[in-house]
Amino acid sequence: MFGMRVMEKRPLRLNLIARISDLYKIKKAKAAVLVILLTGCAVLPPVEKTGESESMITSMEEEPDLSYEVPVSSPNILVNQLGYIRNGTKVAIFRGEEQPSEFYVVNEDTGERVFAGCPEEQEEGSEGQEMVCYGDFSEVTKGGTYYLEAPLLGKSYSFVVKDHLYDQLFREACRQYYYNRCGVTLTSEYAGEMAHNACHAGNSVLREDSSVSIDARGGWHQDEAGSKDVITAARSIGVMLLAYELYGDSFGDDMGIPESGNGVPDILDEIKYEVEWLLKMQDQATGAVYKGVSVFEQSVGNGTVSYVEPADMEAAKAFAMALAKFSYVYQDYDTVYATDCLKASDRAWKYTELNDGQGKEKDPWKFAAAAELYRASGLRSCQRFVTEYLQRESGQEEMDEITFLGSVTYISTKLSVNLELCEMITEKIMKKTKEISEDARNSAYFVKEGSGNEHNHELLQNMMYLTMVDYMIANHEYENLIEDHLHYFMGRNPQAICYINNVGINNGRPADDSMGIMKQFDANSKLVFMLSEIVRK
Repeated sequence: MFGMRVMEKRPLRLNLIARISDLYKIKKAKAAVLVILLTGCAVLPPVEKTGESESMITSMEEEPDLSYEVPVSSPNILVNQLGYIRNGTKVAIFRGEEQPSEFYVVNEDTGERVFAGCPEEQEEGSEGQEMVCYGDFSEVTKGGTYYLEAPLLGKSYSFVVKDHLYDQLFREACRQYYYNRCGVTLTSEYAGEMAHNACHAGNSVLREDSSVSIDARGGWHQDEAGSKDVITAARSIGVMLLAYELYGDSFGDDMGIPESGNGVPDILDEIKYEVEWLLKMQDQATGAVYKGVSVFEQSVGNGTVSYVEPADMEAAKAFAMALAKFSYVYQDYDTVYATDCLKASDRAWKYTELNDGQGKEKDPWKFAAAAELYRASGLRSCQRFVTEYLQRESGQEEMDEITFLGSVTYISTKLSVNLELCEMITEKIMKKTKEISEDARNSAYFVKEGSGNEHNHELLQNMMYLTMVDYMIANHEYENLIEDHLHYFMGRNPQAICYINNVGINNGRPADDSMGIMKQFDANSKLVFMLSEIVRK
């Protein structure tokens, strides 16, 4: 194993196309349907498309809470509070017991009405519910700041119309991880108001034995205290690396971090910073992986104390997945370092094989680790595990987030795979995407309806499916659905709240700035994933 090197890469889309071709050869009848899906022909009925801010944070919380108090006075004309692309579709949602017969788009700077339109597609909910209709103002293409106004409903929040509208938002979503770097000084040149001296500069102690000191500096803070968890880190790394594999052209080398301009996309530089911390979490002798670092305020005296949490089997599996995936992607820039990461992943894998007993029938982290290691190194033990796991999963209706990540890797590898299992995976992803589309089509807000703390996370997870399928078939309908979800997060929702930090007029900042998507560790990585598809255009 110590001579192992990462497997040769080729573009993910080519691997997927080759896999579909293989499916066609093996199972002509079923694969013919799949080929139709992958050409974007008659997958779903078309859905009409509806529809610079600097974001500064102190830390991203480990457990997201995206619930918001409904404001006392909320507008009844709902818009994307950031704005709309100049030549894109622009749709507002009007709600209320009575609907106006006309609406106007007003230039905020001059007070001039630049467009007049009539709300359309009025829909009445069940008895006692508000009525909802829509106003298309796509004809407004001149750059500027605007708002909508209408009789009976009043005014909307203001928004801008401009080209490359989401570029700065994407940049800030990527930079959140830089702002949360631990153990290093952030200078004002790169961090602005977030600049601070190096934190947690000392070693941590092993919780099981405080006489053991461990260098656990580095990585990304995941909560206000500065704690760091291996599994949470691996999840976000997996999501962002897949985004990079799908839409690498969206990620530049000019995000404004110290590594910018070094010839490596900044998102990979940022992930490498976290990977270097992950490597510190592995016991070199056994391959075991510590669960993470917990930071607490000392009860006596000043400062904090940090503990390295005991080795954890799930952490080892998550570590193996993240390091194998990173090694495969990073080999284009530093083969030696990529190979070192692959060796670390293999040590963690072997540790799980020796110490996991019979394991669990439902073990998504081990499956994802096996899928990544198989693609990166060709290990037969990983191939066997992946095949057996997918055979057990074939009867399941849906796959969880981690199984999704591993499954996408499996169907895109150029190595030998079970073609029937690849077909099963692809059909599940397509089926889920169809359900997402139907839910959006039947909703007044063009997204699956729901409420509570988990709703936005479910929508972000849905966008991973949709973005993946859009990559496979480049379907204009899916592009529209992805942008509709972004409009929802930006304020075109029942609460008229912008769920993106420091964007829009009503974003919950006065109540609790930690509730926005960019402040949430897991949620922000999915926002990066979603935006990588949008900004590539």
